[in-house]
Amino acid sequence: MAESPSHRFGQIIGNLLEEILLPVLLKFCDERGLYLDRHGERKNVRKGAKVNWEDKYGNAHDLDFVIEKDGAVEKRGRPVAFIEAAWRRYTKHSRNKAQEIQGAILPIAEKYECDQPFLGAVLAGVFTKGSLDQLKSVGFDVVYLPYETIVEAFKAVGINASFDEETADREFARCICQIESLTNPKRDALKQHLFDANGKIFQDFFTSLRKKLDRVIKRVVVLPLFGDSNTFSSIGEALQFIDGFKADKVAGDFQKYEVIVVFSNNDEIKGTFTSKERVKEFLDYVSA
Repeated sequence: MAESPSHRFGQIIGNLLEEILLPVLLKFCDERGLYLDRHGERKNVRKGAKVNWEDKYGNAHDLDFVIEKDGAVEKRGRPVAFIEAAWRRYTKHSRNKAQEIQGAILPIAEKYECDQPFLGAVLAGVFTKGSLDQLKSVGFDVVYLPYETIVEAFKAVGINASFDEETADREFARCICQIESLTNPKRDALKQHLFDANGKIFQDFFTSLRKKLDRVIKRVVVLPLFGDSNTFSSIGEALQFIDGFKADKVAGDFQKYEVIVVFSNNDEIKGTFTSKERVKEFLDYVSA
């Protein structure tokens, strides 16, 4: 089946977003000794050029950018940030795209919960407030580039990129031809215009990314828990036990360690363990 011009236009915008992000992310990672996983071959890590990560259920997902600690071209590191870029022209598609991003990233982030990775989404076009709020509510930092700023950026390099559902395919095709014919200086000007028009929200996004990835451990809380296990057949019995419980009379065997690591950005990583060895392994991991 032939690719529709409107779909191709969407791919072009998606590629532009990635081109805008790439040099900034590379500089960010280089300054911190981190590795940026992006489209390209990685021998011994994956087949093909797509960024591909597996979630906690064993499902593979194609992603845009993943920042890794201790990663290299031929060695996969620990993921500390997942950043997706997406374009949608109509509000009727925006909620589905938000759910698609959430559905792909959250199960991967849960797999690497001890790394507490940064979750980012750079969205362009038309997204409803509900779709943006949905991503923010589950922990994503969101950059939203409104459709009007896309149109203005193209207008600045002499291209009319305004369209709706009534736009004929030939108009799309003509616009695509103009975009693909842009000289490198004009393409750079297009990306710069788009970045500048949304400079404040990009700045806020990278401020959040820095806080997350530059965090340091503020304190470690270790709770050794002792006591006897009490099992009840009803809520009423449990409440009765709680009412009569005397905290100063607690006795019993060691049960487990609860450990809470608090970072400078107030992130918390928690773990529950039954042996000293596992506690040490956990603390070594989160401090590395």
